[in-house]
Amino acid sequence: MTLTDVDRAALETTDEVKRTERGALRASRRRQRRGDAGDHSGLAASRGGSKWFVLIGLILFTIYSVGPAWWLIVSATKSKEQLYTTNGLWFADFNLFENLSSLFTYQDGIFGVWLGNSTLYALAGAAGQTLVALAAGYGLAMYQFRGKGTSMAFIIGSFLIPGALLTIPSYLLFVQIGIYDTVWAMILPAFFGPFSVYLAKVYTEGAMPPELMEAARIDGAGEYRIFFSIGLRLLTTAGATVFLLHFVAIWNAFFGPLVFLRAAERWPVMLGLYSWLQRGTDSTVDLTSLVITGSLVATIPMVLLMVAMQRYWRAGVTMGSLK
Repeated sequence: MTLTDVDRAALETTDEVKRTERGALRASRRRQRRGDAGDHSGLAASRGGSKWFVLIGLILFTIYSVGPAWWLIVSATKSKEQLYTTNGLWFADFNLFENLSSLFTYQDGIFGVWLGNSTLYALAGAAGQTLVALAAGYGLAMYQFRGKGTSMAFIIGSFLIPGALLTIPSYLLFVQIGIYDTVWAMILPAFFGPFSVYLAKVYTEGAMPPELMEAARIDGAGEYRIFFSIGLRLLTTAGATVFLLHFVAIWNAFFGPLVFLRAAERWPVMLGLYSWLQRGTDSTVDLTSLVITGSLVATIPMVLLMVAMQRYWRAGVTMGSLK
């Protein structure tokens, strides 16, 4: 059997179609490869842009955070004349020890009294609030009683009340019970904080298993012994957090002492430095340099406390990761 001209034409047409299809397929694959390469290069460029954006943001944030502290350190080492005539971001002659001597001897060393007052108010207030918050949060988390939901509603609702609105009622109350212009006006109100109670409750629910309480009761332990011997040990991280947050808050407090304290010998360090800043200059000494040096000294206790309590947070984070 021989092929006719029509059959040959049909075969040639079929081969041509196949060649055309293969060519189109190869071209499509080349376009796809070029597209993939373009996508990868665009993704890499996008990732590189995001990396630079994050890096620049971190650098700006670091400058914003460290810049004021650097200026404070540099300014505390300068004399009164150098404070106004030299570059504020770099050192001149080192006069830190002279400034410290003036700081602790001016007005018969009242800065040391202010520093002691701040330490007393912050330590006593933060320790009291930590114990009260842990006890209240432990009770709300581990026990069932009538009015528990209502109590939590009042605690959470109290977050919405600005502290400034309580200033006048607190002032009237302190005058009536006789603790106005005393150290108790600073210490007693610091024992109570709704946010600390809420924080302690939430942490207790995750850290204190009810089975542990049942086992302790079976062994004959009372409720107080369970709390002090077992509960407080498991709530160390929450207690450290509450203590540090309120120590810093009390140490930096200004409006409360301004309203509730009149005698300068009972002022905390922040209010005392503000009084010097308002006076500006004295006949013998420039109070601005004393305020700067005093501000540097006043930050040291908070830095030391932060460094000392890091291990409690590290232990809490490690325990949370193991869970």
